[in-house]
Amino acid sequence: MGFVSATPIQKRAIPIILNHKDLIGCAQTGTGKTAAFLIPILEKLHNSNKKGIKVCVIVPTRELAQQIDENITALSYFLSVSAISIFGGNQPELFAQQKNALQEGVDVVIATPGRLIAHMNLGYVDFSTLDILILDEADRMLEMGFIADINKIIEDMPKKRQTLLFSATMKSEIRKLAQNILVNPEQINLSVSKPAAGVTQQAYLVNDFHKIKLLEYLIQHSQITNMLIFASRKSKVDEIYKSLSRLGVDCRAIHSDKEQIERNEILRNYKAQNFKILIATDILSRGIDIEELSHVVNFDVPDDPADYVHRVGRTARADKKGAAITFINDGKDQMMFYNIEQLIETQLPKLEIPTEIGESPKYEPEKFLRPKKKNFSNKNKKFKKPFHKKSRE
Repeated sequence: MGFVSATPIQKRAIPIILNHKDLIGCAQTGTGKTAAFLIPILEKLHNSNKKGIKVCVIVPTRELAQQIDENITALSYFLSVSAISIFGGNQPELFAQQKNALQEGVDVVIATPGRLIAHMNLGYVDFSTLDILILDEADRMLEMGFIADINKIIEDMPKKRQTLLFSATMKSEIRKLAQNILVNPEQINLSVSKPAAGVTQQAYLVNDFHKIKLLEYLIQHSQITNMLIFASRKSKVDEIYKSLSRLGVDCRAIHSDKEQIERNEILRNYKAQNFKILIATDILSRGIDIEELSHVVNFDVPDDPADYVHRVGRTARADKKGAAITFINDGKDQMMFYNIEQLIETQLPKLEIPTEIGESPKYEPEKFLRPKKKNFSNKNKKFKKPFHKKSRE
């Protein structure tokens, strides 16, 4: 597959997993995390004669489930290992295919929580033979409200198992989940909050009504291999797609309202470079690997600073180079971008838009920051006499 040397997380994770220990792995996106757990797991499966479901990988999105399934197919080409990705969609034949695989006892199940529970509720999912549970992109699953589903799935699994939890951040909710489901885990923490070194980051100060014009300008004046444009709302994704299409730009849009068959086809053609520009919501910000992605554009600033790291991490993967460009308007974008700079511990250049497009707003994030509570000194306060128990009596 062209892998020459292990990445830092692979060097540290593979021995831990082979030694049957539980693991909490935190690493920035694009560091080879998927192979870090798949390679040792496939080694274990190769040496196992047990029948039934042995490994379950739980992920937040359909696209990530399919990609991990594809990685297993590639890595296990010379092994007799079977795998199935379990995710939703209005396709009866797909549900039937998933049901048959689960009933027959496929080696590896890669699933989104909701669809896996739908199969479990029908009574034919048997986890009694399970050896390894993996939660990938755990922080994203919690953000999407999957915690109850995850707990329900885990309740049906053997308590004696190896559990691996991978997350880009270690918020308190993740730590609590880890305490509940892992036993004496080893921990790996590698530069969680910073984009890869190969990403050139910059930002443009641009009013909302000039963003499409700026996007068109960048497309015309940049050396684009392919570009991924992120917007926070599905309606905004569709709006950008229509605007660029009217300008004659060959692009596609992808979000959760589209049928799974259409999403698969769009992503397949994009990876094959049949078109250069894809507009997406954050369903593509986690784990999706697109070769030679030259540009990521944040059409609007993400609410969560960690989502910025994930979006930007779609480019410059595996030590390659890439550019990340963020549009900052004259409103709350400035406060959110300020929070991003605090997270990544870097101040990024704020560029003005070309004069032929219009004027840029001023960068004044302090206007949108929450004011600190005033700390009055004691001399400005009138204190009442303390109300002691003795005086009450």
